[in-house]
Amino acid sequence: MEQRALGQSGLTVPAVGMGTWQTFDVHGAGAERSVRDVVDSAIAAGTTFFDSSPMYGEAERVLGAALDGRRGDVLVATKVWTDDDAEAAGQVERALGWYAGRVDLYQVHNLVALPRRLAELERLRDEGAVRVIGATHWQASRFDELEEVMRSGRIGAIQIPYNPSEREVERRILPAADELGIGVVVMRPLAKGELLKRPPSPDALRPLEPFGVRTWAQALIKWALSDTRCHVVIPATSRPERAAENAAAGSPPWLGPDERDLVARLAGSI
Repeated sequence: MEQRALGQSGLTVPAVGMGTWQTFDVHGAGAERSVRDVVDSAIAAGTTFFDSSPMYGEAERVLGAALDGRRGDVLVATKVWTDDDAEAAGQVERALGWYAGRVDLYQVHNLVALPRRLAELERLRDEGAVRVIGATHWQASRFDELEEVMRSGRIGAIQIPYNPSEREVERRILPAADELGIGVVVMRPLAKGELLKRPPSPDALRPLEPFGVRTWAQALIKWALSDTRCHVVIPATSRPERAAENAAAGSPPWLGPDERDLVARLAGSI
């Protein structure tokens, strides 16, 4: 899998990472073993970037347990998400406990209490517990605020939704990230699974086979990665075989404009 510099952040990331929303929010030894199987498959396929959040229920803790004994082999991104200062401190303390005292990319989730959270993350970065600070948002109506913090010089990465049905970031956010050297983590490359419900026929995907695309999910992942302003996509899955399939989309050759237009047209017909 291709490795990419995450903007000018100093991190090198695999093109395909893994999200944990819903899929890692599990309880019980059996369910947690299943998560570890997914993580095993992902790591074996070259996925070494995992993203979580306190917003995702048990996912942060379950991810930490699944990475036991190999924390040094992966990059962990997580988030702080609360307006309450005491709860924010608790979120950070728990995350650092689960991830061996450090978080590679610590993000302010949905810009909540942004000034206070940035100040705390900057302190942790200065102490060596955080490598890169980021910010996230999924709503186009908040992208003005996201761009403002991008231009403040205080963050090194952003996380935004990007897929053929959600392209608002093309207007200002991706150009600003490229201009400023900010890393881009792509959430929702499959539109929360909505784009997978009625996949195109194999015949429709055949023009993409020279690019290593065998499935519709791979086409969507490669569509986002073929925009050079994007560095890592983080699809989520609860299936080990799907983790390997997703990872396979993280290698060149990349789609050109005609192929990306084809994927967008196929997505629009669903």
